[in-house]
Amino acid sequence: MKQSLQREKLGVRYGVVLVMALLALMLAACGGGQPAAPAGGDEPTAEAGGEQQGGETTEASGEPIKVGAIFDQTGPTADVGNPYSQGIVAFVAWKNANGGINGRPIEMISSDYSYQVPRAEELYTQYVTQDQVVVFSGWGTGDTEALKGKISQDQIPFISASLSANLADPAETPYNFLVGTTYSDQLIIAQEWALEDWAAKGSSDAPKFAYMINDSPFGQSPVPDGTAHAEANGVEAPLEVPMPRGATDLTAQLTQIQDSGSNYVFFQNVSSPVALALQNAQALGMEDVQFVCMNWCANELLISLAGEAAESVVGAIPFDPVGSEGAAEALDYATANNIDIGGNAGPYVQGWWAMAILMEGVQRTLDNGEELTGENIKASLETLSGFDTKGVTAPVSFSETDHRATRSLRLFQVQDGKWAPITDFLSAE
Repeated sequence: MKQSLQREKLGVRYGVVLVMALLALMLAACGGGQPAAPAGGDEPTAEAGGEQQGGETTEASGEPIKVGAIFDQTGPTADVGNPYSQGIVAFVAWKNANGGINGRPIEMISSDYSYQVPRAEELYTQYVTQDQVVVFSGWGTGDTEALKGKISQDQIPFISASLSANLADPAETPYNFLVGTTYSDQLIIAQEWALEDWAAKGSSDAPKFAYMINDSPFGQSPVPDGTAHAEANGVEAPLEVPMPRGATDLTAQLTQIQDSGSNYVFFQNVSSPVALALQNAQALGMEDVQFVCMNWCANELLISLAGEAAESVVGAIPFDPVGSEGAAEALDYATANNIDIGGNAGPYVQGWWAMAILMEGVQRTLDNGEELTGENIKASLETLSGFDTKGVTAPVSFSETDHRATRSLRLFQVQDGKWAPITDFLSAE
């Protein structure tokens, strides 16, 4: 095996250079909403970056390309939702400052939906029917899965932060594209590593697995596939332990795992609750248990929150947060434009490259001289073969029969307070 309040509109054409205070006043005078910038940093503008060769800035002009987006900036997954949204916004600003797409600016219409499925459905309908967006950037698994029927009916190419395998089959969800390794494939790869790790320890018995998961469709997403894989490899059905939202102590849940004799615990959740679990586990003396994170808790925030309790945690990370040219490109833009991502590079880089992949479909459609319709953009995305994210992910490929960008990733481990790669790219194929 090798490797989303009242409706707010961003409506900002980043190619127009305006002082942010003046822009807000002009929008208010016209009855518009305030620009929705991600919390924790300044909103990037075309003026702030985007030099072409020769040091000159080429701003986008012409008919805008409308993109809808929903973010979780204040809800239960905001710890990673904020930097992800910053990456989306930053890429749009960078792209527009560098001429947009064939000279046309990207106009992003966005809002914080606080991880509320009904709000996501409302915003999606508004942006598609009223604002006539041609593509959409989503966030959560529950809302993306709730919207999949409308997405198909409306023919809106949709890239979400969710990596649920339920969204990857074009026969069922023809306009959904997954830009990273699915949660199911992440878990399978992590389990394969655990099996090898267990064997290397010299044990002749099968290891015991357990899941600690977000109590939501997001948390449940990889469980069936992971359990099937475990059982096919001689491991009894893993213990499944939900992590209640808002919990301030997870000792009871961890004690259940400790009593089960589980050797490997796989987290499918975001950083804050997992950091709490790791600290509780340390207090319980669970040093012999190997904890493994899927990508939404395998990030820098986990380390800063959990401290030394994060040491030795393994992470399935589809998007290299720091060690690649593609990550450096995104992070250098944040630094140059004073975007405060709170030290959480992983979700920021993931947001940047998720939007980059979506816009590649738009680029190819225009390069082909075709109208920007959902059907045409979908067909263009399906021509991506070995698309280079400059080392952030394994090469990205879509086809008419498979909308999983890649089935590979590298495993990382927290060593001396930093994520360090411990494998080459591993594949679930």
